[in-house]
Amino acid sequence: MKIKKKVEDKEIVLIDKPKGPTSFDMVSRLRRKLGIRKIGHAGTLDPLASGLLILGVGKGTKKLADLIKLPKTYEAEILLGVSTDTGDLEGKVLKEQEIETLDIKEVKRMVKGLVGKLLLKVPAYSAIKVKGERLYKIAREGRKIDLPEKEMEVTKAVFKSCLKSEKHYVLKVVLDVKSGTYVRSLAEEIGRRLSVPATLKNLKRTKIGRFNLKDAEKIS
Repeated sequence: MKIKKKVEDKEIVLIDKPKGPTSFDMVSRLRRKLGIRKIGHAGTLDPLASGLLILGVGKGTKKLADLIKLPKTYEAEILLGVSTDTGDLEGKVLKEQEIETLDIKEVKRMVKGLVGKLLLKVPAYSAIKVKGERLYKIAREGRKIDLPEKEMEVTKAVFKSCLKSEKHYVLKVVLDVKSGTYVRSLAEEIGRRLSVPATLKNLKRTKIGRFNLKDAEKIS
């Protein structure tokens, strides 16, 4: 069944965003499919991230402000041994360190210890405003600024694996977080706790509140 027939009578649409396009690209695609201009999204996914994206159609756009506040679940892969200026692999490498070995028991303890409220710096490439300007605009222009700190909260952190990948390690975790938490910031915090550079390698959002990725539609 075509996507139009599946979602044309719905005010809230669950989309499975692939890696590559922006969240706004997905809004534009659905606008073209449905021939409806009034469509928005609840909670941005970075271009390199994939997974669940909630779109509001027509009157459904009025519900987006509440949906943005819902907790989220992510499957994250964190590259240990590399840090970048964006906090993910889209950015410029700032530091690289060969890691010969890691104490996996210590990594597991560290992941478990992420649960709770954390005061972390937001990513340089984010939409947060400082003195009326978006941080990503300041970063793209090469201007230096002290990144603001923001309270973020992890409600559950599950270790999945930590495997050697050439000179580095890739840590896989599942994170339940409160709204407003940047997984790129968590990836860098993991690196600080392990005393190694770290950046986000892959990210998939699987849940937003009661909404689940398995119920989402793919649109091209």
